[in-house]
Amino acid sequence: MADEKKLTPRGEDFATWYNEVVLRSELADYSPVRGSMVIRPWGYGIWENMQRALDQMFKETGHENAYFPLLIPMSFIEREKEHVEGFAPELAVVTQAGGKELEEPYVIRPTSETIIYSMYAKWVQSYRDLPVLMNQWANVMRWEMRTRLFLRTSEFLWQEGHTAHATPEEAEEETLLILGIYRKFMEEWIGMPPITGLKSDSEKFAGAVRSYSCEALMQDNRALQAGTSHFLGQNFARQFDLKFQSEAGQEEYAWNTSWGVSTRLVGGMVMTHGDDDGLIVPPRLAPVQAVIVPILRGDDAPVMAKAAEVQARLRELGVRTKIDARENLSPGAKYYEWERKGVPFRVEIGPKDLEKGQLALARRVVPEGEKRKEFLPEADAIAGMPSRLEAFQSELRDRALARREANTVRGVKSLDELHEAIEGGAGFVSTGWNGDPAVEEAVKERTKATIRCLPQEEFRSPEAPTKCVSGEGASVAEVFWARAY
Repeated sequence: MADEKKLTPRGEDFATWYNEVVLRSELADYSPVRGSMVIRPWGYGIWENMQRALDQMFKETGHENAYFPLLIPMSFIEREKEHVEGFAPELAVVTQAGGKELEEPYVIRPTSETIIYSMYAKWVQSYRDLPVLMNQWANVMRWEMRTRLFLRTSEFLWQEGHTAHATPEEAEEETLLILGIYRKFMEEWIGMPPITGLKSDSEKFAGAVRSYSCEALMQDNRALQAGTSHFLGQNFARQFDLKFQSEAGQEEYAWNTSWGVSTRLVGGMVMTHGDDDGLIVPPRLAPVQAVIVPILRGDDAPVMAKAAEVQARLRELGVRTKIDARENLSPGAKYYEWERKGVPFRVEIGPKDLEKGQLALARRVVPEGEKRKEFLPEADAIAGMPSRLEAFQSELRDRALARREANTVRGVKSLDELHEAIEGGAGFVSTGWNGDPAVEEAVKERTKATIRCLPQEEFRSPEAPTKCVSGEGASVAEVFWARAY
């Protein structure tokens, strides 16, 4: 680029803009290992805040954390036919260890259903042992051929929940409970409101009976599958002999669920909120919510003392802060760096501010009609910071929701209309569908769009479609199409 300070504009090349933001805001970097990334402290701090929030939500609904091995016997993966077929192209396999050929190869964990349900089979004997509600925070390996930082890497971090239940109704209830938790987290923490619903059979998880997903719309109007929750039925229970004695004294197979989100959420946050100046981090996820930049000229001691005092008072209010007192950078260079990193607020303190008893507050995002920087009495600036952060959080969510709705086209009745809408830059496009996979394939070939989900009731159109978009047969469900990551 001619000007290294400027990012490629989103409207010019969204993919290049995304990579530049991830790298230059120091979220992550490329590693020497093919397809894998190094998550840098700023990016990992955001992921840690995501972890804390989700972990609390899981524990409040009765789930416990555990940890299972990274290596899974190949024979375990091969037991569930759909499962092995779905993951075979992505498996990384260990065949040697300790200088010797292994009798049985091990697969590096692509997901943990097989090894977890083999353990549940040891622990569960009676209906009294159910439900089992476990989650693990872990890394997984899926040998991706085309990778992008955070969105699709060979190794990534995630949480994966795995549960066992006595009845299919309980398992289905669990599946939808988690889908709701994911949606709440994405809306309230990331400010990334998704559409939730059922995946078509061609898009469901390998080995699942039903898969549900959270589908979020990025600024380039592509959909991001941001989280999934699966009703597995008894498929894995049968393969791993996960049985229990029912209350009636009968031996039955357990009913399972699995669900997960990953560091892909960080990429979703970037693409939902970032602008041509860089990253924008929602306050609830920001490692630093307010950076304090002292303006040092001459006698620095009073300014630094005030900066420390302001930091202490903000921390008492629960605001995560950092003082940037680096001597090798000008104030302007610091402003630029923290703006690129997306910190919600900047607090500037200089000698003139001390004289006037004020602080300068600069917002990363400026509502229409307001100024980027305002000068406020010190007490007001400090006391009002928590409410300003919450307002900032709400503004990001509302802006993303308005963009999703403005780029959703409903009531499309023909393949020609669907093609025209997708080519015209629409995000989600809703149509009727007769349930035939051949229609899915025909639309995909023509438009590169796929069925993202059969939406839950609250996302459905006021008037249900009566005919399939193909023109062949009645509609059995409304579906949302989009090009996706």
